Amino acid sequence: MRYFIELSYNGKAYHGWQIQPNAISVQQVLEEALSKLLQIDISIMGAGRTDAGVHASQMFAHFDCDKIIDTNLVFKLNSFLPNDIAIHNIFQVKDDAHARFNALSRAYVYKISKSKNVFNFEHTYMLHHDLDVNAMNEACDILLTYKDFQCFSKVHTDVKTYNCNIMSAKWTIENKELHFIIRADRFLRNMVRAIVGTMINIGLGKMKVEELHNVIQSKDRGEAGFSVPAHGLYLTKIEYPNNIKN
Repeated sequence: MRYFIELSYNGKAYHGWQIQPNAISVQQVLEEALSKLLQIDISIMGAGRTDAGVHASQMFAHFDCDKIIDTNLVFKLNSFLPNDIAIHNIFQVKDDAHARFNALSRAYVYKISKSKNVFNFEHTYMLHHDLDVNAMNEACDILLTYKDFQCFSKVHTDVKTYNCNIMSAKWTIENKELHFIIRADRFLRNMVRAIVGTMINIGLGKMKVEELHNVIQSKDRGEAGFSVPAHGLYLTKIEYPNNIKN
């Protein structure tokens, strides 16, 4: 039987989602906990790969298990796992349901703080300069007109295509923080952080809005802006078809 698991995590202590040979990852910790509690070897497949230091307020993964999952497993896992990983739900899905390939869209938010705050400095990017949010939102409209985003991809990435369908992108101001919210069918490695860095250059007046066309068309990572720090980035929502549940 195949199960989906919904979770969230603070990525500060982890070298991303994906299992690494010499570094701790969220996937490794979760697999070890499931294997321990279910007393069988469990391998999980995540909906995506967040980079080191990136957080997730909603993440999904799937695993196969011949046992009928006890309804108390969520409680048991949360008691067993460290405080920076939380399990919200475990539910049975169709045998061919796939956490990664069946995802219809993924949404991220990047958080920028404009003032010093002792309670959020580890979870937002501190930027004291004033930004032209209107210009940055004009740049968001340009993003929606393109599909190939190689210019925002980490170099030497093994992917078959750099095409992504960006469904929405915008900058908002919430509780004295500047939030970049973006939703797409898929994302390239480092893509959101590179987009945010480029947008900041536009907001600072270092780059004109219209120049974003040239950056995207260049397909050259060197033409885009800097990559903002990971600790301000959150995976916030993953959407699936309604018919994946068993």
